[in-house]
Amino acid sequence: MEFFPLGDSAVVIQVGDSIDETVHHKVRILSAYLEDHPFPGMIEYVPAFTTVTVFYDPVRFCDSVCHSKPVGNQLHPSPYTRVCALLEQMLMNLDNKSNEQQRTVQIPVCYGGEFGPDLEDVAEMNGLTTDEVIAIHSGNEYLVYMIGFAPGFPYLGGMSERIAAARRSSPRMVIPAGSVGIAGMQTGVYPIETPGGWQVIGRTPVGLFKPDEHPPTLLRAGDRIRFHPVTREEYERWKGAEG
Repeated sequence: MEFFPLGDSAVVIQVGDSIDETVHHKVRILSAYLEDHPFPGMIEYVPAFTTVTVFYDPVRFCDSVCHSKPVGNQLHPSPYTRVCALLEQMLMNLDNKSNEQQRTVQIPVCYGGEFGPDLEDVAEMNGLTTDEVIAIHSGNEYLVYMIGFAPGFPYLGGMSERIAAARRSSPRMVIPAGSVGIAGMQTGVYPIETPGGWQVIGRTPVGLFKPDEHPPTLLRAGDRIRFHPVTREEYERWKGAEG
């Protein structure tokens, strides 16, 4: 693992250089350890595809740690150097086995029509019928690599290249919450209404971001997702039950 500074109060831990499940597993193990063993002055950690960024308060950290022995041959090392030394020591205690229980979340999707205005375009790009696109998209299991871009937005791995599609040449100013989209080799779900350029193929009635609940996001990194097609009538019933 490598360390890089991010400003004067954060360190980026580079876990790997490829987006795959092995690197993702290491990111999850490190994140779980930081959750259970925060060091003095640590503010938060942010897991991503191949990195974990640790934010800290240099003043609080130094008040607790900087009176300790020098780091290497540096008599007066910076807070960043000391944080890196502390993290290196913590990494030696990591266990590559995880006790975290992996969830599989079922997400209903109403494909096509007004909910999926780009479904036909995605089918045409790949020489498929719309039914084939739906079958392929809903036939795979997806891994949530990270949450980002918008509150609760899942970046998913595992989509078939058979339905890959370039982003729209002109992004939409408004994408409704719950929209399921494709961009390149990725698929995801817009948790809130936001501008976006992904190809929208459907919509889910399930709320992915509920700020009044704890936790406020339905999904978390490490979850498995399966999409399953529903009719417009089923969508409306589900939406009504969601409130």
